[in-house]
Amino acid sequence: MSSSLSDRLRRTVGFRLALWYAALFVASAIVLVGLTYLLLSSSLARRDHEIIRSTLVRYAGQYEQGGLEALNSAIQTDTLAGRHEPLFVRVLGPDEEAVFSSMPADWPDFDVSQLPSTPPANGSQWTDLAGPGDVVLEVDSVQLPDGTLFQVGKSTASRDEILRRFRAVLSIALLVMLAIGLTGGAVLTRSALAPIRRLIQAVRTIIQTGRLRARVPAGGTGDAIDELGALFNGMLDRIESLIAGMRGSLDNVAHDLRTPMMRLRGTAEMALQAGGPDACREALTACVEESDQVLAMLDTLMDISEAETGVMKLQRDPVDVATLLGQAAELYADVAEDRGITLAIDVPAGLTVMVDRNRMRQVLANLLDNAVKYTPAGGRIALEAAPVDGRIRLIVRDTGAGIAAHEIDRIWDRLYRGDTSRSERGLGLGLSLVKAIVLAHGGSVDVHSEPGHGSEFIVSLPQT
Repeated sequence: MSSSLSDRLRRTVGFRLALWYAALFVASAIVLVGLTYLLLSSSLARRDHEIIRSTLVRYAGQYEQGGLEALNSAIQTDTLAGRHEPLFVRVLGPDEEAVFSSMPADWPDFDVSQLPSTPPANGSQWTDLAGPGDVVLEVDSVQLPDGTLFQVGKSTASRDEILRRFRAVLSIALLVMLAIGLTGGAVLTRSALAPIRRLIQAVRTIIQTGRLRARVPAGGTGDAIDELGALFNGMLDRIESLIAGMRGSLDNVAHDLRTPMMRLRGTAEMALQAGGPDACREALTACVEESDQVLAMLDTLMDISEAETGVMKLQRDPVDVATLLGQAAELYADVAEDRGITLAIDVPAGLTVMVDRNRMRQVLANLLDNAVKYTPAGGRIALEAAPVDGRIRLIVRDTGAGIAAHEIDRIWDRLYRGDTSRSERGLGLGLSLVKAIVLAHGGSVDVHSEPGHGSEFIVSLPQT
């Protein structure tokens, strides 16, 4: 991963995260501020309406009790006491003539002639009278029992001024919130992308040095990015293990191929030195045998690779288990008899598995070959089969030398040959091929063994 790509990642992903965070933060703040503004505006309007209505009721009562003199006295008392802001008060007689009118001197010019002069139909009526600018005169009208129309109004100028100041404060607050959102987004984005930058650094180190030792430091948060880092480290561990295995396999292949190639060369040199036709014929025969061994090794390695990579072609058919084990036992019956080994079969009738017949013969042949090799004279080899939990188990049990505990996990490795197998001729690929073929069939293979007490190989296959 190049530096420019890393810079682009930081510019795009980091900037986007910071921008999204700031946008969400500011949007949330705007919604909150907007709701606050609406609530304040509504509360101020409701307060003004309550003042107008309560004052209208009180002034109307004063007027009914004491006439204009009592009304004027009540207005002056309220003004001196500062109970509320100045109000517009007007009284219209039954003939729609203004009996009394009071308008604060510092108010804008309102054309009160546009106010209704007729009694409201439902006893009370609200009227909004537009003035200069955005100022509105809100008026409540009520008809008294004697036909008099009583009107009280309040200008929205003071309310508009409060809201204007509040908007100014909110604008400053939004700017501050925007700055906080951008700063917080940048800080949080940098913190969130820190594990990704560590991952980038680990990849860059691997590319530059070619060594797989670099690892992503654990963040300790347990989130998705930490999980990604852990998976990346696990992938590196797996790759390192596979490369080490490949190197070991190549070393073993080179070592095992060196011996037959040296034999081929030595045989050819001896034939050239002897010069006789009989010697040449024997040399060619020996060369063919060594070549067959090399080809067998390469074919087996190719089969293992195909099985492990999932490209091995399997001709699956229903196969009778008793017949399959019987054919495998028949193949090694003579060898076992020559070595004084008892070969027994215990298979219930009617068991079938959906497998590739030829490939499964290879599996059983390799297991039997190992059992015959490492079982001494007088020993016993048993072939068994049984249905267990919806699967078919094929068991090859012997009373041979057994496998040491430290070798149990390694016997499936390619070209691995344990200490007890060094004296026996073989390629060290049989059990690797067994495991690869069984896994390709969707099965599993396991071994139980104890040195001096024999081994038990268990192949578990899906039942038909």
